[in-house]
Amino acid sequence: MTAQFMAQAAYGAARQTAIKTPRSIEYETFAQVTSRLRSAAANKGNFPALVSALHENSRLWILLAADVAGGDNALPAALRARIFYLARFTREHTRKVLTGKDSADVLIEINTVVMRGLSGQEEAA
Repeated sequence: MTAQFMAQAAYGAARQTAIKTPRSIEYETFAQVTSRLRSAAANKGNFPALVSALHENSRLWILLAADVAGGDNALPAALRARIFYLARFTREHTRKVLTGKDSADVLIEINTVVMRGLSGQEEAA
């Protein structure tokens, strides 16, 4: 085994791995949660999967609400207020979905819009 081969083996993977920004991590998290929520909502016969996906979505929004409520959050106050409102709305709408009074479609749409914003697509629109 040559020194060059060993160096490529050790550092090649690190070179190929993209550096993740907080924004890209948030996007990936939303994408994973939204994908699970979309799949669970489409599978009407698996209520436990829907409950699990809704719980995961709720946890995400609780974390976001806590983050924007903190004094050290650098986002503009108006944006922080909108995110906090969306967190409250998702909590209330999740209750409706769990009781069968509504569908998860609105929650999926909200997450999708947030993902567009995180990816910069909203700025281009």
